[in-house]
Amino acid sequence: MTEVVSDISPPPGAVATVSDAPPIHYMFKIESFSSLGKNAVETYESGVFEAGGYKWKLVLYPNGNKSNNVKDHISLYLAMVDASSLPRGWEVNVIFRLFLLDQNKDSYLVIQAGKERRFHGLKLECGFDQFIKLSTFNDARYGFLLDDTCVLGAEVFVCGERSRGKGEVLSMTKDPTASKYTWKIVNFSKLDEERQESQIFSTGDHQWKIVLYPKGRDLGMGTHLSIYLALDLATLPAGCRVYADYTLSLVDQVYDRRKDRYGKAKYWFAASSSERGWSKYIPLGFYQSHDHLVAKDICIIEAEVIVLGIGSPF
Repeated sequence: MTEVVSDISPPPGAVATVSDAPPIHYMFKIESFSSLGKNAVETYESGVFEAGGYKWKLVLYPNGNKSNNVKDHISLYLAMVDASSLPRGWEVNVIFRLFLLDQNKDSYLVIQAGKERRFHGLKLECGFDQFIKLSTFNDARYGFLLDDTCVLGAEVFVCGERSRGKGEVLSMTKDPTASKYTWKIVNFSKLDEERQESQIFSTGDHQWKIVLYPKGRDLGMGTHLSIYLALDLATLPAGCRVYADYTLSLVDQVYDRRKDRYGKAKYWFAASSSERGWSKYIPLGFYQSHDHLVAKDICIIEAEVIVLGIGSPF
């Protein structure tokens, strides 16, 4: 039997009912509930359960979700788990009901949103900031908290699924740091005219290498030294792009580092455009006549890379 509750105010946009039947998908019991507050536990996540072909969990804020400025209420949400394994652009519409056991009457307060809720890559959690007033929850007459114990639960019904098409999440780095790598090339004059690559070096979660064409490439073929920064695609997740501020320097080995020859740029690196640099980095005749740039047939190239942001599909 289900009946509408008249003396308990439901959360905004929700309906409160009472049911004799327990939730069919998940229940969890919390003993010593007051210890959550005493131990400064701001949030608690339940175990994972399955419903409608997806994995879920409940997220409880025993004293309200402070990030949403909730006061004097318990906050309770349904969250999707393992969403990274789902197809790109997925969207799931669900109707869900959150339960709270009235231990006096052996019945359940049921809170349900007034409409379907949509879960997708940017919205993995839905629920109620003001699930129930703390004053009501703590009032023994309602039976929700007896002997410092409460019982919560959930039912989740998937109503529909569809693809939302392509999308991207841009995550800019709040405090980016620079990573440097030095490539020392001996017997520089004996390099062939083909492509030369440095060892791989890392900046955060991404790996890079310097690419050198001693006799030039494209517009610099035969006239210039060509040099590029390349993102190692083996470490790039599918569909991702990396925005980087980079500097490639030909190091002055004799005089002053202020006399380095360098190029500086910003670029979005991706699978379709993993290299960026200069085909006319420096004329061949210039460095060949300046022994401070290639000293004792040794050339030193330095890369400085700062990852400014990452674009990821969802």
